[in-house]
Amino acid sequence: MLKRKTGFVVYFFAVAICVFLSVNIVTAESILKSTNYQLDETTAGSGGLEQSSSNNYTVSGATGDLSVGESSSGNYQIQAGSKTTNDPTLSFNFDNPSANFTDFSPTNASTATATFSISNYTSYGYIVQLFGNPPSNGNHTISAMSTTASSQVGIEQFGINLVANTSPTSVGANPNNGQFGFGSITTNYSTSNKYRYVSGETIAQAPKSSGITVYTISYLVNVASITPGGKYTSNQTLIITGTY
Repeated sequence: MLKRKTGFVVYFFAVAICVFLSVNIVTAESILKSTNYQLDETTAGSGGLEQSSSNNYTVSGATGDLSVGESSSGNYQIQAGSKTTNDPTLSFNFDNPSANFTDFSPTNASTATATFSISNYTSYGYIVQLFGNPPSNGNHTISAMSTTASSQVGIEQFGINLVANTSPTSVGANPNNGQFGFGSITTNYSTSNKYRYVSGETIAQAPKSSGITVYTISYLVNVASITPGGKYTSNQTLIITGTY
C-alpha cells in the first residue's frame, strides 16, 4: 500500500484598508490658583507640559499611569496609557508558515496546526479571510468540506476550525485574548470537533479596536482507501483587512 505523505504550506499576507476621518479636538485648560500661586495645565492628568519649562529646560511631569489598556462599552472605547499615538495600526505575526501532517491513512485522521496573531489600534476592527485550494497531488485534490461537519475516517475530507478540539484527537486552541484583545471566530469555524473549508470565507474578526489576539487554525484531512498515494501540497493565504 502506498503511503500518502503531505507537505502543507501556509502563506500569510496582511492587507489594511484605511479611511481617515477629520476630527475636531477641543482641549480644555485647567487652572488651579490661590492668592499667591497659579498653575495652568492643558492636560487633566499625569502628563501636563504647560508651565513645566524654562528657557533652557523642559520637564514632563508625571506620577505614573493610573490606568493602562482598554475600556469599552457598547458605543465607546478608550485607550489609556502614556503618550499613545492616534495613528491607526494593523499588525500581524505568525509562528510558522507551514503545517506538516503525518502520513495520510484511510483508517486514521491527520491533523496539523498553524498559529498567528493580530492586533489593531485606534480602528473599528478587522476581518480575517482564508483563501486557497485543498491539498492536491498531481490531478487529484482532497475534497473540501463545504458544510460544517465532524471528522469521518474512510472518506475524503479537508477542513479547518479555530477552536480547541477533542475529536478526532486533541488538537488546536481557543483564541487567546489575554492582551486586551477583542478577536472572535465566525460561526462556521467556532464549534469544537466540527470542521469546514470554503475558500474566501471570513474565519475571524474583531468588532472594534483590539489588542493582541492569538488564533490557532486546526487542519483536518481524511482520505479514502482509493485516494492516490504521493505528496500532497496546498498554498493558503490569510488576508487581514482593517475596518477603519
